[in-house]
Amino acid sequence: MAQTFQQEYMQMPPVTRAYTTACVITTIAVQLDIITPFQIYFNPDLIFRKFQVWRLVTNFMYFGPIGFNFLFNMIFAYRYCRMLEEGSFRNKTADFFFMILFGCSLMTILGLIVNIVFLGSAFTIMLVYLWSRRNPYVRLNFFGLMTFHAPYLPWVLLGFSVLLGNSVVIDLMEDVFPEQRGGFRILKTPRFLTYLLEGPTEDPNYNPLPEERPGGFNWGEGPEGDEQ
Repeated sequence: MAQTFQQEYMQMPPVTRAYTTACVITTIAVQLDIITPFQIYFNPDLIFRKFQVWRLVTNFMYFGPIGFNFLFNMIFAYRYCRMLEEGSFRNKTADFFFMILFGCSLMTILGLIVNIVFLGSAFTIMLVYLWSRRNPYVRLNFFGLMTFHAPYLPWVLLGFSVLLGNSVVIDLMEDVFPEQRGGFRILKTPRFLTYLLEGPTEDPNYNPLPEERPGGFNWGEGPEGDEQ
């Protein structure tokens, strides 16, 4: 059993493994009173005046005490983080990490405005939103209660989170506009980050096959480029 768990754990892609591990360790540390939520929540005054910069990161790693809300967020964060990393961002660890860094930066700025102390739930919604935009024709079943296409999943989760008493911020990521006709990439992953996370590129002229998406839908291509 332990060996099977270890094998499954090591098969997780690196970013997903690092994030989910950090969330579990943070939650256990709070549960055991090693640390308290007051030491890790998002507090701009303590960050900029007391230089407690770790709060910029730790506030994304805590979903509350162990219970249904924690399991709900952990399951969805793990599932969609892994599907993105193994799907759209396969062999693009640096791009995936930079996307997360950019998204978390936007959420942090919005956190200054809406006064949210933990942004982990918003981060989960971001991952779900990005995956759903890239898989528009996938049909999902939510706990056996309803069936819908993937683009509606963020809204379903938002409503469910509200029922759980959460305050959720839905952030639009740099994914939709660049993939439309006439769109362009606003940001590009720094080369040093690519080298650090992926190592040197063996063949700079190599172009991988385009990602296959459910329903034969290719973002940014006209009728002549769509798969039939």
